[in-house]
Amino acid sequence: ATLPPTLVRTAWTDEEEIMGVRHRTLFVEGVQFHPESILTVEGKRLLGNFLERLDRRGVAA
Repeated sequence: ATLPPTLVRTAWTDEEEIMGVRHRTLFVEGVQFHPESILTVEGKRLLGNFLERLDRRGVAA
């Protein structure tokens, strides 16, 4: 799959399917899974990274 130049791929499967994107200039992100799920190995880390980005931008979570 291809993305417009304004988006960058942030998560993908072993088969290279896009699972997450981030806008290059706006504070917009999206994922095609549930990173907050306790059933995922990296869920806590993904959610923690996102909350850290909010904090750096001064956004209340």
